[in-house]
Amino acid sequence: MDIKNDLYREIKLYNSPREREKLDNEAELFSVICTLQNLEKAYIKDAVPPKEYTASCSKLLVQYKAAFKLVQGSEFKTVEDFLKHYRCTFPAAMERIREERPITIKDDKGNTSKCIADIVSLFITIMDKLRLEIKAMDEIQPDLKELLEVMNRLRNLPNDFDGKRTIQTWLQKLNTMSVSEELTHDQVRQMLFDLESAYNAFNRSLHNL
Repeated sequence: MDIKNDLYREIKLYNSPREREKLDNEAELFSVICTLQNLEKAYIKDAVPPKEYTASCSKLLVQYKAAFKLVQGSEFKTVEDFLKHYRCTFPAAMERIREERPITIKDDKGNTSKCIADIVSLFITIMDKLRLEIKAMDEIQPDLKELLEVMNRLRNLPNDFDGKRTIQTWLQKLNTMSVSEELTHDQVRQMLFDLESAYNAFNRSLHNL
């Protein structure tokens, strides 16, 4: 009877909020790497179109970098240490992580695919900054300017694409501000909403590029 009770006894995975946060961070990193592995397999099987693969892979690589920073430390100095600790192997994902770019960028010598990857990365970077309340003009404007420049280099993206207009409108607003001036709380919320809408529209447009 005692043995049966032991089998049904709840086992605590953590004993403090700090330990719980550590496990949550590790779970997030594992999830990103696992998703990247599955995406690579799907692309190899021709189950994902190249342009959509490029956007998804670029997003996952950005998320991987952010997730690993939360885990990196004395216990895990490299992602290999992390995977070895949990006895996991994700060869396809690790290849993408080592090269820091989607496999498709090699296919066209970095033209269309590189532009798509850079656009995705810049969208995520800017939105992450805003969510972290980084809102000074000189911390947002350079990335936003680069985003518009890369979108203009993507020849297959129409000039009247609404996402371009959104970026241009916010860039014009930022250019009227002084270097140290910050966006207000309402402006941050509006900019986040507009950027998320533009990012989703860009992902949808990949079907037609």
